[in-house]
Amino acid sequence: MRNGQKVAVIAGVFVVVATGAGFGAYSMLGGDGDDGGQQNASSTSDAEPEESAPPSAAEVLEVSGEFLDAWAAGDTDGAAALTDDAGSAAQALEALAEDASVSGFTLSAGAPEGGSVPFGVVANIAYEELPEREWSYDSELTVVRDADSGEIVVDWEPSVLYPGLAEGQRIETGPSGELPPVTVLDAEGGELTAQAHPTLKGVLEDIGERFADHSGASPAVVTRITDAEGGTVEELIELAEPVAGEVPTTIVPAIQAAAEAAVAGKDRAAVVAIQPSTGAIQGVANAPADSFDIALQGSYAPGSTFKIVTASLLIDEGLASAGAKHPCPKYFEHGGWKFQNLDKFEIKDGTFADSFAASCNTAFISQAGELSDDALGDHARDAFGLGLTWSVGVSTLDGAVPTQSLAQMAASLIGQGGVRMNPMTMASVSATVKSGTFKQPYLVPAEIGGRELATAAGPSAATAAELRSLMNRTAVNGTAAEAMAGLSGDIGAKTGSAEVDGQDKPNAWFTGYRNDLAVAAVVPDSGHGGSNAGPVVAQVLSAAP
Repeated sequence: MRNGQKVAVIAGVFVVVATGAGFGAYSMLGGDGDDGGQQNASSTSDAEPEESAPPSAAEVLEVSGEFLDAWAAGDTDGAAALTDDAGSAAQALEALAEDASVSGFTLSAGAPEGGSVPFGVVANIAYEELPEREWSYDSELTVVRDADSGEIVVDWEPSVLYPGLAEGQRIETGPSGELPPVTVLDAEGGELTAQAHPTLKGVLEDIGERFADHSGASPAVVTRITDAEGGTVEELIELAEPVAGEVPTTIVPAIQAAAEAAVAGKDRAAVVAIQPSTGAIQGVANAPADSFDIALQGSYAPGSTFKIVTASLLIDEGLASAGAKHPCPKYFEHGGWKFQNLDKFEIKDGTFADSFAASCNTAFISQAGELSDDALGDHARDAFGLGLTWSVGVSTLDGAVPTQSLAQMAASLIGQGGVRMNPMTMASVSATVKSGTFKQPYLVPAEIGGRELATAAGPSAATAAELRSLMNRTAVNGTAAEAMAGLSGDIGAKTGSAEVDGQDKPNAWFTGYRNDLAVAAVVPDSGHGGSNAGPVVAQVLSAAP
């Protein structure tokens, strides 16, 4: 008999009394009463040799008792030594105490059935400052004769710790694997929900994931089974409920409502509204509401709306001026490609302002030979922040103006070629013109999460003023006039129609501003920007104070 155990026979039943059990306790009643568990292996001529015989009832009681005693007392090495895999058992027993924050066990064994011993576990879980919680469950172990050593041992399996526990799994106590609830607020402090604003569903989920740690939220604290990657297999007990947090945004309810109404019913459309004085994104909408987020993540050629950026470059380079004469022929060839205007129109003896208002392609392409291949991309970045990495607060595509040459470089001047934008970036272009400075658009205030917003020098004051005059002329009596009709205040706009291979109609673009609100929209595969995207933008601009 092993040290620390006393075995007595009482009315044919073995009673094992555990001693030195530390903070745990173990007791067992067992045996079948026929032979007291003391059958002599040599009493019959056909008995199995001792080194291969299954454990006797007494041995089952003795070894299981010592194992449970050692485990309950916190002697993981001692308990592990009583198994057929001491290394794995010691590691698992130690991990249960440490990873699950178990401060103590009470183990109560039931009557054995052959070599199987059922037992109950009552564990005390003490996690950080939380009140101690009791966790109870039933498990089972099996006592066997080790095939190599002949010793009577516990057959070690992870399921001894907890029923169904498999190799590679652990029991841990801590924050659950679920994100805590986060309430996303609009600029007025009201709650934004996907139910009320289906078009914001992806945005709200993104914000909740990104800023949960900065929202004051905390996840539930649980004891759970985890897999090798830390994922939850089964939640066993909840020690603390999750606490909800809050994240503010710049969404203005009236502007958001106008944006959603403006794209409602369209097959595909997207619109973004930005406050020029701050860069705050005040409205975002996509149609259909559950479609890909074109508004913030789209990657489309912006067509002639990008002529705002090109005009800024040409003015800075001394290649154009609003009141100066500027060529607008029917055709212009550059890099082996013949470019033309819509319906092959031309403006004879006109000014650059005339060409801008009429959206003359050749007026811009005719200057390609005077520009370096990287001039447009550099200016787009330095004056308008396009192509920098923006920290908006959600996933975005922040514009791309790659360096190109020959015909592709010329096409970039009119928003084709490799130029890629979305309504957010083109609304930012109008906002930069209106305010005279680049203010990186943002949806979540920068102080949330300690983010740094991108910066750019912006256009010169003189260039910004000239761009405002060009956009105002276009909004009043140019290609944008029909859509902008009836809007009062300080207004400016630019239309665009971007050709796309494989589409029957071009993507319609429109960007403009009214007072302290800048808006851009794209309506893919719809036609001319003024008549298709223009009404979307005008409807949102009408909500501007």
